[in-house]
Amino acid sequence: MRTAYSVETVRAAEGALMARLVDGALMRRAASGLAAACADLLGRVYGSRVVLLVGSGDNGGDALYAGARLARRGAGVTAVLLSPERTHEGGLAALRAAGGRAVPPGAPADALIHGCDLVVDGIVGIGGRGGLRPDAARLAGLADRSRAAVVAVDLPSGVDADTGEVRGAAVRADLTVTFGTHKPALLIDPAREYAGSVRCVDIGLELPDEPELEALQHTDVAALLPLPSAESDKYRRGVVGIAAGSARYPGAAVLAVAGALRGGAGAVRYVGPAASAVIARFPEALVTDRGPAQAGRVQAWVVGPGAGDDAATVAQVLEADVPVLLDADGLRLAERDAVRGRVAPTLMTPHAGEAAALLGVAREEVEAARLTSVRELAARYGATVLLKGSTTLVADPGGGPVRVNSTGTPWLATAGSGDVLSGLSGSLLAAGLAARDAGSVAAYLHGLAGRYASNGAPTGAHDVAAALPEAWRNTRD
Repeated sequence: MRTAYSVETVRAAEGALMARLVDGALMRRAASGLAAACADLLGRVYGSRVVLLVGSGDNGGDALYAGARLARRGAGVTAVLLSPERTHEGGLAALRAAGGRAVPPGAPADALIHGCDLVVDGIVGIGGRGGLRPDAARLAGLADRSRAAVVAVDLPSGVDADTGEVRGAAVRADLTVTFGTHKPALLIDPAREYAGSVRCVDIGLELPDEPELEALQHTDVAALLPLPSAESDKYRRGVVGIAAGSARYPGAAVLAVAGALRGGAGAVRYVGPAASAVIARFPEALVTDRGPAQAGRVQAWVVGPGAGDDAATVAQVLEADVPVLLDADGLRLAERDAVRGRVAPTLMTPHAGEAAALLGVAREEVEAARLTSVRELAARYGATVLLKGSTTLVADPGGGPVRVNSTGTPWLATAGSGDVLSGLSGSLLAAGLAARDAGSVAAYLHGLAGRYASNGAPTGAHDVAAALPEAWRNTRD
């Protein structure tokens, strides 16, 4: 499992480690890893031209020491000092001793950036807040427009390390070399878009057991997938109820059932006005039009996709004593007190627009502050919340690590894709997974299925559903 820790936790771990090491040893460890990553990116160090953008903090020192290592291998290294009077003295001395040089911002530095092979961003460290100042923003823009590769030290300057927010100008990196552990900004959009590829260098930090963020990997998902035993039957594997669709949106019901049938539960019960469309596409589904209370026993419900204004069905499902997934129209129709008053788990799956409506803010606020938004929603509704997007976030109402998933593809932004995810998540709930596990495993599989279905080309939601078995098998190979 990939983990990320807050700035406060990282600084505490660094302080404890530095107390046991000789002065400067930790920075030299970081610089060694940074220099190695830069060399790998360059391919040929000797004769290459490298520009360091150096601020006043430790990231600037890391960049200077790494630049000294590259200079000793034959690179032409120039440091652009944004705060000359506060530049790390030991790092600058090491660079000059290795044959590197330093210049202030200005026209000569601009020309160097335009003609170099590599720019190293050491402007601001993990404590930076807000966008870059004008001089730094101008240099970051020049680097972005140049032909040079850009490597960020620890994280791109100008992004918020703890939240992933980008409140102004920021460096856009091709590679970010981070030290000790990932920071939340490297896993959450919009900051993740600025980080490029991420390489984590082990510098010996001792970190607590509970991180700020968790990102499941194949082995984690494989361990959580519900697998039948020799004694299993369809009821022991779990039955998921789907209350979805309407005369106007029958396809939402079909797609939710499609996702549910591939989610590990033993059977799917469909309730709603799209029964004929569902049974025509999936004869294995159990259908009824008599409402959730008369549908028969289920271990979890999915309610809301394409439901229109059927508030009565949403309210009836919320009264059930089994886990409930709320999506789409269900999010709009559910009363907050009814959600908060539930004893059984609730999993809400909004996209940014739906989350904004639930929070009473603009969509842009949610998209700019995804981590804050998902935590606030979970706390406000007393439910587990899966916030959909390019990086999907899953937060529990009681706090703890937020799960983050980025297995998807932009081609998943297509009508009905969320309905498939809802059915898949509900099936995992019915199979016995906790709400946070069901949501994060479903997001992981759904993202992989989107990649397989699109293969770099446009795809439809039904194709994503059809690719779920391949995604499931892939995680277990």
